[in-house]
Amino acid sequence: MNKHVTVLEIDAKALLHNLNFFKKKLAENTKLLAVVKAFGYGSDGVEVAKIVKDQVDYFAVAYAQEGIALREAGIETPILVLHPQIPNLEAIVAHRLEPNLYNFKIFDAFLKLADERPLMNYPIHIKFNTGLNRLGFWHTDVPTLIAAIKQSNNVKVQSVFSHLAASEDPREQEFTVGQINNFAYIVKQLYTHLGYEPMIHILNTSGVVNYAKAQFDMVRVGIGLYGFANDPQETKHLKNTHNLKSIISQIHQVEPGETVGYNRAFVASRATRSATVPIGHADGISRRLGNKNGFVFINNKPAPIIGNVCMDMIMVDVTDIECKEGDEVVIFNHQQHVEYMAHKSETIPYEVLTAISQRVERVVKF
Repeated sequence: MNKHVTVLEIDAKALLHNLNFFKKKLAENTKLLAVVKAFGYGSDGVEVAKIVKDQVDYFAVAYAQEGIALREAGIETPILVLHPQIPNLEAIVAHRLEPNLYNFKIFDAFLKLADERPLMNYPIHIKFNTGLNRLGFWHTDVPTLIAAIKQSNNVKVQSVFSHLAASEDPREQEFTVGQINNFAYIVKQLYTHLGYEPMIHILNTSGVVNYAKAQFDMVRVGIGLYGFANDPQETKHLKNTHNLKSIISQIHQVEPGETVGYNRAFVASRATRSATVPIGHADGISRRLGNKNGFVFINNKPAPIIGNVCMDMIMVDVTDIECKEGDEVVIFNHQQHVEYMAHKSETIPYEVLTAISQRVERVVKF
């Protein structure tokens, strides 16, 4: 099968450490939802769910197929689908997933499905837009929503939630507090007229760190589970969960004046040893990391990437590193290196992690 020798190790102990770090910040009755969308932030959503399933109250995925994969793997924990689509509603019900209904088009479609089945008190989640302006009903939609929900015995609101736009940014504290207060006002209207009290939640990872008084009934931990808290002081208490490794495929001796890679981007100014590593931009290595902007570790020494990043390979300078073909190459194995790669790639750690290609083998390390 020509198995890809580049491997992403998922550290199970680190995942559980990070989860417990955030659980210790929660009030006694606050539930915790683990976000495992986007293949568990670039790792493996199914494997992550298996590791933490006994420690969390809910999972969240972006799309129905991600939730179906969890169900097919034997995960019985409630699963919130954050961005369901109308063509997938039948599959959502078939696999006991719980849809987030964020506008009247999908709300009406799901209630129609619930009536036709009919379903009985099927759990739904209602999202309100409080300032992110991405998904969600407006506060002015509350009366219409309540009227429709009260007319149906086929659905029951399991939770009401919103999403913070800038919870990691201390300069946006006034805006964030405004979002929380607007959400609390919406919830008060719902509680007054709905006849029962669904769970409510608004905090993400950074919200848990910076706005502990707004925990409500549940919090959602995403990037924090994978070792990043969007705050250096908090991140240092977390453990790295993603370890990306490869090997040296070949070593070349490059003479002064000779070039390496596409467009002859690297020109040797001295006798140089270059090592070719089987990972490239098709595997998630940004082209911005070429030409010595990025580096890897070989035998615990940094080896700068020389020339342009290729689709399937990078070349690194190992002139001053004792190594041989077949030796291990560490692309990254700690948060600081991921953050450095993100900075040099003009992006954020989220993208560095989620960009790791699915052709890279995932291995869980216990």
